[in-house]
Amino acid sequence: MRPFDTFIMVDWSGGNDRGAAPKADAIWAAVLRPRTSVETTYLRNRATAEQFLGDIIEQERAQGHKLLIGFDFPFGYPEGFGAALTGSSDPIEVIDWFARRITDSPKSNNRFDIAGEINSVLGSGKGPFWANALGRDIAGLSRTKAGYVNPFPERRVCEGQAKGSFTCWQLAGVGAVGSQTIMGLPVLARLRAKFGACVWPFERLESDVAMIEVWPSLTVGPAPDGMIKDDWQVAELTRQIAGLAPARLAGMLDIDAPQEGWIFGLGFEQELMSLRPEPVLPPLRNDCFALPQGVHWTPVDEALALLRDRLTPVTAVETVALSQACGRIAAVDVTAPRANPPLPNTAVDGYGFAGGRGEGTHRVPLVQGRAAAGDARADVPAGYAIRVLTGAALPHGVDTVILQEDVLVEDGHIVFRGVLKQGSNTRRAGEDVQAGDVTLRAGRVITPADLALLAATGVAQIAVRRPLRVGVLSTGDELAEAGAPVADGQIYDANRPMLLALLARLNHCAVDLGRAPDDRAGLRAMLDTAAGQVDAIITSGGASAGDEDHVSALLEHAGAMALWRIAMKPGRPLALGLWQGVPVFGLPGNPVAALVCALVFAQPALAQLAGADWTVPQGFDVPAAFKKRKKAGRREYLRARMREGQIEVFASEGSGRISGLTWAEGLVELGEEAQDIRAGDPVRFIPFGSFGL
Repeated sequence: MRPFDTFIMVDWSGGNDRGAAPKADAIWAAVLRPRTSVETTYLRNRATAEQFLGDIIEQERAQGHKLLIGFDFPFGYPEGFGAALTGSSDPIEVIDWFARRITDSPKSNNRFDIAGEINSVLGSGKGPFWANALGRDIAGLSRTKAGYVNPFPERRVCEGQAKGSFTCWQLAGVGAVGSQTIMGLPVLARLRAKFGACVWPFERLESDVAMIEVWPSLTVGPAPDGMIKDDWQVAELTRQIAGLAPARLAGMLDIDAPQEGWIFGLGFEQELMSLRPEPVLPPLRNDCFALPQGVHWTPVDEALALLRDRLTPVTAVETVALSQACGRIAAVDVTAPRANPPLPNTAVDGYGFAGGRGEGTHRVPLVQGRAAAGDARADVPAGYAIRVLTGAALPHGVDTVILQEDVLVEDGHIVFRGVLKQGSNTRRAGEDVQAGDVTLRAGRVITPADLALLAATGVAQIAVRRPLRVGVLSTGDELAEAGAPVADGQIYDANRPMLLALLARLNHCAVDLGRAPDDRAGLRAMLDTAAGQVDAIITSGGASAGDEDHVSALLEHAGAMALWRIAMKPGRPLALGLWQGVPVFGLPGNPVAALVCALVFAQPALAQLAGADWTVPQGFDVPAAFKKRKKAGRREYLRARMREGQIEVFASEGSGRISGLTWAEGLVELGEEAQDIRAGDPVRFIPFGSFGL
């Protein structure tokens, strides 16, 4: 059997439309495509879910992918039911029988009526189905189990072996799966007819779409605090099944249950529970850093455009509680489950009534009580007013509020003068955010203000990217650890602590890879080890083309290296490549050049690898407090700071003058053209804060 490529697990529902806001006991689907992480989706009704599944099937088949789709409802009934219902023991006939008779819309369906008809024909109106949850009586379908008589077995064989499973005959109440089955089988029939899907275990899995029966609670434990159980379970079950070796999965699917069907994983619970592999992400192309032929000197903007176009996120997706989301990167667009404000409310302390008022003195009788934030909405008769406090939902019959300072209260009335416009001092429902609005875009780094908006609209958890793990490696025999004894000719390693701190400030997970000597074999071993630990690597030194430039030599030997000669000062050489699929940024060895290249190139590139939007630092045109004559051809970055509304630059432009970095508060960016800058001329100043520091 050809291995499956795409895995989809669906938590089904037999009820009606559940609304726009994600809820428990609704339909949830988890999808794991090749080289991606699991993504879950809330589906408000069965029509939406069926369209969602159909779209994915079409997309994945167009890519040549084979799909395994799991649904958490029984695919078959206890032995004997199918033959009695259809005259055939083939369970596919039962699936098609329900598909021909069930009518379904987001707000209503006929499942209870069909169950009553079956009971009337097969069980004298006393079984096998029970539990009518509608407001009207249905002939043949009792509301409780009183007087219940079932002509068929109460459970399938597999349900007798699955501890805690439920019978398919109960249509409503706690633990009912009967409605899910009746409303799910028609979907199986339509997917089978439209896509040639196979229904397991009744048919040989020879199609490129296979549908299996699952029960997430069989192998998935409790959800983390604050997370919807259904959301958690479909994601975990998808990871478990996708984590099986293809041969092992095929073995678990080799089940003999020709009439009743089977729950996938039954008998293999411990094995599945041990599987929660990390998702496989799409690799970067080996040529992603390749420059066009004939390019010798690359302008800064072209280099940035190449990185932006060729780098894709390499971080997996996880769902976290809102309290853990600050500083993380949103993995998907987030929509508001609830409007903000959810109801019209008052913006001030005062008195509310209906309609505006014109010129003159107004006297309005007061009703008893008041409306405060959190109170239930009262009813205010026409012509009356009520005391309201800031933030209170406007009572029914109130659309205007007058400030308490503008009112005299006497004899159970309020008295005020002058014109008051209808709607004054009130906030409309949803005037900030409407339910369904996108409140957060994928790729945004989540801020404290974002948390306020998400919480106000009812979002309790959010899908985020896992932090990018970035390793920092210094190279060179001349380097020593700060504070250690040094020989003549050695220097202390300044780049590694600087770059590690820089990465931490940028919300990445910084990993110290240590120092590598000028030894190609040793460096290779360190890169091999690092490739299994991190998502990206930053090196400093050894990035040019000299005899001791081992970083660029190794990357070139691996066949995935480009030495970019950037038309900029400082920091011309920039070695970019892949080591065992992990991107490597080879920065210059001089600390000033290393920091400038890290800010200009590595910072936006790492953000994109982490799943964030590409970032462009905000600069400001500020008068210069210096003079400089610059030749054409290269972009230059000067260490600078702003004092009294003017920009000063550090006295020396030398790449080894580390003191200039601590002196500076940002960079002056001078374009490639020739310039003759005089005091007072505007120059482009980019504060370090614009780079995220």
